[in-house]
Amino acid sequence: MQHAEYLATIEAQCRALRAAAVRTGPEAPVPTCPKWTVQRLVDHLAKVHSWVRAAIADPSGANVTRGQPPADWTELLPWWDEQLQGMLAGLADPMTPAWLPWTRYEQTTRSWARRQAHETAIHRLDAEHALAGSADASAVPSLVFDPEFAADGVDELLAWMLPTRAKWDQFALSGSVLVHAADAGRMWRVVLHPGQPGTIEPVTAAFEADVTVAGTADAVYRRVWGRPSHASVTGDVRLLEPLAAP
Repeated sequence: MQHAEYLATIEAQCRALRAAAVRTGPEAPVPTCPKWTVQRLVDHLAKVHSWVRAAIADPSGANVTRGQPPADWTELLPWWDEQLQGMLAGLADPMTPAWLPWTRYEQTTRSWARRQAHETAIHRLDAEHALAGSADASAVPSLVFDPEFAADGVDELLAWMLPTRAKWDQFALSGSVLVHAADAGRMWRVVLHPGQPGTIEPVTAAFEADVTVAGTADAVYRRVWGRPSHASVTGDVRLLEPLAAP
């Protein structure tokens, strides 16, 4: 995907998320994020956007912190608006240096644009589930992510975020995982080794795996990011534990 597409996605998903949050109300629970309310969801995203602004302002990462949103709902929304617009302005040039905590990522705003496109899309889905009052995978039928975008989100998690995680030594599992976003024509192979980082790479042909996650890109995107999904999961589901989204 192009940089401009990521920026447009951030704007569109935040606009939809905000509308759903306002309709639902700050005290409503978010079924897809246990113990969260809508206000906490908005608070989280506003903090993240302030964090990205700080990461652009200080590409060394030495003094990057998250802002503190207002506690009052009516003040939180405009504060988030301010952080979002400031972040988008900072992301305008894809080659601006910026700090990111994931070492595999290029340390530029181009990486942040991709990360925030998926951050906002997944949390927009959370807001829609809150509005529907249900964690059922069929609760928000009007929201279907574009196959190219959804497959990009699967790739970002599997091929970019997970290889840099620090807790691989907690898993004593071995085996192979096939992740197949059928309508996007994309597949990933994960090979797990006890106590070691998994080997994760895109592949061009299906193979016999110990566990397979398959479906439309939209369904697989939701499944790998831990949201309600109609994706098919067959095989040893324990092998998906090390692949859980952060």
